Amino acid sequence: MDFASFTPEYLQRAERLKWQVPAGGIGAWVAEMDYGVAPAIAEVLRGMVDAGSLAYNTPRQTAALREATLSFCADRYDWQVAEDELFIVSDVIGALLLTLRHTLPAGTPVVVPTPAYMPFLSVTTAFGYPAVLVPGIDADGEYQLDLDAIDSALAAGARAVVLTNPHNPVGRVYRHEELLALSEVVERHGAQVFSDEIHAPLVIAEGATHIPYATVSEAAAAHTVTATAASKGWNIPGLKCAQLIVTSEAARTELRGPIQAYYGSSAATPGIVASAVAYRDSRDWIDEVRAQLRSNSILLGELVAEHLPGVRYNVPQGTYLGWLDFRETGLESPAEFFLKNANVRCNEGITCGASGFLRFNFAMAEATLRDAVGRMGEALRRR
Repeated sequence: MDFASFTPEYLQRAERLKWQVPAGGIGAWVAEMDYGVAPAIAEVLRGMVDAGSLAYNTPRQTAALREATLSFCADRYDWQVAEDELFIVSDVIGALLLTLRHTLPAGTPVVVPTPAYMPFLSVTTAFGYPAVLVPGIDADGEYQLDLDAIDSALAAGARAVVLTNPHNPVGRVYRHEELLALSEVVERHGAQVFSDEIHAPLVIAEGATHIPYATVSEAAAAHTVTATAASKGWNIPGLKCAQLIVTSEAARTELRGPIQAYYGSSAATPGIVASAVAYRDSRDWIDEVRAQLRSNSILLGELVAEHLPGVRYNVPQGTYLGWLDFRETGLESPAEFFLKNANVRCNEGITCGASGFLRFNFAMAEATLRDAVGRMGEALRRR
């Protein structure tokens, strides 16, 4: 793939949310990549349009996605998912709300470790499940879950933990022992875990491996609902299709009826078809993308050191999101500052629950990445 061809000029020819920026600006905010889609996905979607086949999904289409999902989980994560544990839904946020609504009493508090994917901070509370925000720990530059604080929150009445692995926005890929320790805390309180693993195909650090939370122990499997999708890894978030893996028998009993009655038909047909093609036929494409993201993640560190003195950045192990710590610079709202003074649009850290930070999407061409951080450095020097 010619990653250099994805220039700002090219990307702004079509409607893309990430590139909704002022003239001459650079989009480094919303979590989508600049790299288009895999050829096999583009081909199958063109074929559906050419055939006028944007109708309701068929049993054969859903069966193909189910088979491809099970195969991908087995091949990439050594996770043998049972056929009856897998459900097709539209998206991860909808899956979270579905899970909370049908497995917990209304008003039950939910633990959300921070920083967090932005909707997790608000959507649980908005739908009647108050979010208990638990900041993570900075352990010599490595973000870790604060298990003692999670334990205290569960002891105080929370009955679920929303886990994101790989972590958005920090980029951690949790080790087996970390996940096992969390599972022991959760199990001790008879609570459950909703594990958002939508970035699982995008582990980029050498030596890092995605470990599905539900696989670390029988107890973890028994209290977990896992959400995943091809949307982030293959850059198809607009096609609205996700997979829910319900290893918890108790949750499966509660969720099967609502999913069969309604939620299971909420996924879009193009998304079902494209996701099957992603998992089955586009593995080489995502591996090429992962290599580019690995290179960009390292380059971002070099550029931060060169242009952004005082800013802390740890190379992420997964995702394509850089978590930049601007607290030593005195910038309270760095994203606002750089949009105004560098025409680079990023996400404000406070929207993830952490003031003084910035989330930077580095899934872009190398030249664009160099330009963006160079502009940011110049803006800081002029301040």
